[in-house]
Amino acid sequence: MGFQHQMTYEKQPLYIAGQRHQLHSTFQTINPANNQPLADVSRADRSTVNAAVQAGQRAFPSWSATPAIERSRILLRAVKLLRERNDELAQIETHDTGKPFSETSTTDVITGADVLEFYANLIASGGLEGESHQLRPDAWFYTTKAPLGVCAGIGAWNYPIQIALWKSAPCLAAGNCMVYKPSEFTPLHALKLAEIYTEAGVPPGVFNVVHGAGDVGAHLTSHPSIAKVSFTGQVSTGGKVASAAAAGMKAVTMELGGKSPCIILPDTDLENAVDGAMMANFFSTGQVCTNGTRVFVPESMLQPFQTRLLEKMQDIRPGDLMDPSTNFGPLVSKPHWEKVRGYIRHGIETDKATLLAGGLGPIPSLPASCSKEGYWIRPTVFTNCTDAMLITREEIFGPVMTILPYSASPSSSPESYLPALLARANNTPTGLAAGVFTNNINLAHRVVACLQAGITWINTWGESPAEMPVGGWKLSGLGVENGRKGLESWVQNKSSLVEMGGAVGTVFAKL
Repeated sequence: MGFQHQMTYEKQPLYIAGQRHQLHSTFQTINPANNQPLADVSRADRSTVNAAVQAGQRAFPSWSATPAIERSRILLRAVKLLRERNDELAQIETHDTGKPFSETSTTDVITGADVLEFYANLIASGGLEGESHQLRPDAWFYTTKAPLGVCAGIGAWNYPIQIALWKSAPCLAAGNCMVYKPSEFTPLHALKLAEIYTEAGVPPGVFNVVHGAGDVGAHLTSHPSIAKVSFTGQVSTGGKVASAAAAGMKAVTMELGGKSPCIILPDTDLENAVDGAMMANFFSTGQVCTNGTRVFVPESMLQPFQTRLLEKMQDIRPGDLMDPSTNFGPLVSKPHWEKVRGYIRHGIETDKATLLAGGLGPIPSLPASCSKEGYWIRPTVFTNCTDAMLITREEIFGPVMTILPYSASPSSSPESYLPALLARANNTPTGLAAGVFTNNINLAHRVVACLQAGITWINTWGESPAEMPVGGWKLSGLGVENGRKGLESWVQNKSSLVEMGGAVGTVFAKL
């Protein structure tokens, strides 16, 4: 279909109690590759948010009482459908986010389905069981885990279906119901996921979808019948969401942003150092909250590192997003494009950092499917940066690498440079991720033990398997997602003490 004359996708409804709900009030979602509209999207309001929450309340008693093994079977059917429709869903994500199909088809849907599969199997194998403890011969206690109720999931625009599944998988597995609001910039996955859940056998009202901007999210987070809010997004918004949730004593999980350090130690192989730094900065066009955008490079390696980096950057291939060889797309939206360009301009004009690659110029030789009207930006590298520069302090969330040299060589003793290097790496109010590259694995463990971040990598960057709990320190979040520990934030504990001695102990007996 031509973008100029006809929407690529049907008008997107809300999804409440297992049914589509079209509304007159709409907004548009835009293809970032060419700045053309993809679909009109129904805009929720307070009354439709109420309807979605009430649908969850009606569904909760039955769903929470459904045996875990049966919930598991239903969710595993949804996993099967997601895997069967991987390429269809990935194409939707490519249109909506601007990420290349080579990425969405191998990462986005798959890593979401992996988490759903993990939690379905976990609850089937006793993941929701409590514990028991003998206090004395005639007394013991046991614990049980109960679902919370109707929960709110507020998604982000960079990994839409993955984040929707990371939130809904443990939520539904634990016996809760969810009202999910995708980002208004990337909403197209939500209806598909809701209908896959329904097709798999998830009862009406267990997973509901409302669309809209921050006002719709605010209706959800302040709703008196919402038991928990799970939010992924930027730090400033997360603070507002957490404050609103705290007023109602709601449970919260927050996965927020960061300004993560990527540390290259002096003994690192040059190829590994460059490959690691590129993955930590340019994958997904730099729109990854865990990106290692502060790249610490020893002065002894700086010149060869920069030379090899410029050579390898020739393998960053923007282009037709459905071409399997394309590995770099546009930014997600015009406001974000303007924000990232503003940081690049500030780096050049105000921070006076050395521009090694990229900058504000257009990407040359884009095909017609990727018009100059799209939100394309050049992969950018600043070098000889200092810790005081704005571009090294604030999260840019785009393909902008900052290289920060430090004094060390392969012959240097770690004790001579590590304390100052670690202090610089930790000098940020956020603490989402961090990583180190080195051939000395013992030294690597010493380094990550000192890094103030909830996710750390050694000689790799970015992998986040379903089995691994992930979450931020400091301003980067609250709680964790994924892994066994991730299920705990979707249940509430009940402890029961049983006395079997046949008499009630009392202090009110006759003397």
